[in-house]
Amino acid sequence: MARISPLRWLYLGLALWGAVHPMVYFLRWFSQNGVDLPGLVAAWHVNAAGSGLVWDLTIAALTLTLWVLAEVSVRRNWEALLALPATFLIGLSCGLPLYLFLRSRPIA
Repeated sequence: MARISPLRWLYLGLALWGAVHPMVYFLRWFSQNGVDLPGLVAAWHVNAAGSGLVWDLTIAALTLTLWVLAEVSVRRNWEALLALPATFLIGLSCGLPLYLFLRSRPIA
């Protein structure tokens, strides 16, 4: 079995942190407001700073998606596609380090 490098452990730790830490805030919001997705999106756009952050993350997520698809088509690292649902169902803070973790595995 291949040994995982310290950098890969760091990517994996960041992916886990990126999955859990933001989710604490989303779950708190859902517990206070119910599962109201239009309300959540409206809350993201409550001011210009929030809207700017939403667009920043959206553009970065779309860029990551293009990168993943382009590299998977060449490298045939199909498991790296797991980063896409992680990005859009959890968040970029999970999807990006997860992709780097999956991408940086030793090639056999």
